[in-house]
Amino acid sequence: MIRLAIAISVVIAVPAWADIPEPSGFRGEPYTAPVPSTLQGARVIDAEMALTLWAEDAGFVDVYPRTLKPQGLPEGTIWQEPRHDTIPGAIWLWNTGYESLTAEEMQRLEDGLASITRGNPDMPLVIFCRADCWMSWNAAKRAVDLGYRKVMWFPGGIDEWQDALGPDLVRAEPVAP
Repeated sequence: MIRLAIAISVVIAVPAWADIPEPSGFRGEPYTAPVPSTLQGARVIDAEMALTLWAEDAGFVDVYPRTLKPQGLPEGTIWQEPRHDTIPGAIWLWNTGYESLTAEEMQRLEDGLASITRGNPDMPLVIFCRADCWMSWNAAKRAVDLGYRKVMWFPGGIDEWQDALGPDLVRAEPVAP
């Protein structure tokens, strides 16, 4: 009976993401799902480390998707894009975390990363989205593939930032293609 209780407590103590394998390629839908605890070539960080890197002026990259005006709305329909809030100082490279990117999305990612790092592949980059979002994992993997050597993947993203009482989020402005 004691062994059973110990075994149960050990199982409960293991994080849910510990069993999620890192895929060899990019991950598709569903994008909101448990993520792995690793990303080959990148460092996985928590909110405490994100706050430290933020104070040190690391480049912060938000890859949360953007809700664009739907095609085919009836004439006269008023469209207001939903607001997206992000970590202060972050650039919003919207739609760059999907499994497959269009040429325009890939260019946005490449240009945005080059801009925030000022062309320095050794500048620390913190890539994030929301908690349990594969889009940040995909975008961080792409940054590693593009030759950035200090990629920090922040899987807790905006949600963990708020829970850690980081500076208040600010309205995100989408980076143009």
